[in-house]
Amino acid sequence: MSRVQKHRINVEFGDCDPAQIAFYPNFFRWFDSSSRHFFENCGVKPWREMEKECGIIGTPVVETSSRFIRPTSYGDVVEVHTSIVEWNAKTFRMKHELWRDDVLLAEGFDVRVFAIRHPDDPARIKAVPIPGDIREMCQ
Repeated sequence: MSRVQKHRINVEFGDCDPAQIAFYPNFFRWFDSSSRHFFENCGVKPWREMEKECGIIGTPVVETSSRFIRPTSYGDVVEVHTSIVEWNAKTFRMKHELWRDDVLLAEGFDVRVFAIRHPDDPARIKAVPIPGDIREMCQ
């Protein structure tokens, strides 16, 4: 069984559309936020510190998807349950489930890479092999 990080979210008025339903891009924002909390909870240092130590600037998304099951609205308290479900040489797949109490509202996946600044052009990034120590901390 893989490690699961639970990240609590208060759905705010500004998260909702005119129908008072959470606007779908916010689900991706919540998934992304939960991803960073996942790494922090596993003991991975903040990306700014990681860049100074080993050059890693973060884990950008290279693919994402979501399935919306039930709506959520202003005033709801929800939890994103995040885990890493697949490791590859340079990519890993995260699963996100958005829950309100015992009701599954949405589920999403994203594929990410560990990235450094490109050595030839610091305005670009470059995927690097997944660091063994980080993978070990996250399992």
